[in-house]
Amino acid sequence: MNFAEIIYTNPILKRLSEIAQKTGIESYVVGGFVRDLLLDRPCKDIDVVCIGDGNGIHLAQKLSETVDNNTQISIFKNFGTAHVNVEDWDVEFVGARKESYQRDSRKPIVENGTLEDDQNRRDFTINALAISLNRRDLGALIDPFDGVGDLKRKMIRTPLTPDVTFSDDPLRMMRAIRFASQLSFDIDPDSFDAIQKMKDRIRIISQERIIDELNKIVLSSTPSYGFKLLYHCGLLQYIFPELVALQGVETQDGKGHKDNFYHTLQVLDNVSKNSNDLWLRWAAILHDIAKPATKRFDARVGWTFHGHEDAGARMVPNIFRRMKLPMNEKMRFVQKLVRLHLRPIALVKETITDSALRRLLFDSGEDLEALMMLCRADITSKNHEKVKKHIQNFNKVEQKLQEVEARDRIRNFQPVITGEIIMETFGLAPSREVGEIKTAIREAILDGKLRNDWDEAYSFMLSTGKKLGLSPVNN
Repeated sequence: MNFAEIIYTNPILKRLSEIAQKTGIESYVVGGFVRDLLLDRPCKDIDVVCIGDGNGIHLAQKLSETVDNNTQISIFKNFGTAHVNVEDWDVEFVGARKESYQRDSRKPIVENGTLEDDQNRRDFTINALAISLNRRDLGALIDPFDGVGDLKRKMIRTPLTPDVTFSDDPLRMMRAIRFASQLSFDIDPDSFDAIQKMKDRIRIISQERIIDELNKIVLSSTPSYGFKLLYHCGLLQYIFPELVALQGVETQDGKGHKDNFYHTLQVLDNVSKNSNDLWLRWAAILHDIAKPATKRFDARVGWTFHGHEDAGARMVPNIFRRMKLPMNEKMRFVQKLVRLHLRPIALVKETITDSALRRLLFDSGEDLEALMMLCRADITSKNHEKVKKHIQNFNKVEQKLQEVEARDRIRNFQPVITGEIIMETFGLAPSREVGEIKTAIREAILDGKLRNDWDEAYSFMLSTGKKLGLSPVNN
């Protein structure tokens, strides 16, 4: 690969090299951009290492002066770094650093260093590659640890001894698995052994940093690979014990249940084939999370997990809170899908009522498509005929749901009679009676006993109020 030609043809790299040569600042493009260039992966993030104290900030300022006023520059003098957002590129400038660590912290003691020092401190050989922006060797690839060879071998390996690399910054253990999952690479045996040996060091890492790496694993094309690596190296027990609790098969009276850990990972992969939605993938991860708590053995039917959908939905907020996932509509979306994930399965019977279909439409609302995608992904049988039959049943359910929705418009519906109308009609303040009347109207509509029509609903409201001993204030 001719990196000099790439520099000349890439407008940002060309501008960077011209500034570096004009100012005389020794500069290199390092890390992920070089790696992705060699892998032919798109990348809009460029890391530039500059030799000499303050030169990274100086180079960033010079770059910002060459572009229009819309360019955003952020300077962090305490760290000697700067960030420039130019057009659709993110360019990070740092001074070459030499780092040392104390055992109880991942925050390094930083000194000015050489390019060699900077490459030594990188997490993996494939991220330690550098391209010169300097006149004397423009486009030269500096690869002291055979990162190019590791790219060809599809191998994640540390530049220095893995014990040192992971002890200095234990987050790198998560990053090793994240890169392996994203790139479909193997982890070097010595590096994987070091992760197994030092897994407890992950405790000093903030949950925010851990969940950032875990979400990137969840979003990889085959996330089960990353989770299996996390499980086998022992990290998963520290960061997600509820998922580990799903692992294993118990047998009693010759009856066993499936391994819910590997089933969950298969569901996650199935969802990932059809959606890049992070939160739908989290719903797949958590859909059976309460099975260990609800597992019971019945001599007649074998193992049961009654109520695991409701118990799982109750677990979701605590898991999100502990893992520093967002406690907002994202969490509520996951919680809803966990609670509802068995409902469509119950609708495959020919005798299912329109009322049951209306209730699923109402309860799932705008998330019905996501729910059905999760339910389809939940079919993991190795019996192809059984899978085919389940898919056909789901097709029938979806057809019935479409027919009911087209007729009744239940999804996200609001009864024409609101709480305000009830209070005004009966002269009530907010109270239990208002809630009872609202619920009765909604249930009657969902049961098909009442159309969501003003005259019908108003009359129903009056009759319900009468049963509660209420009279309209205008009568």
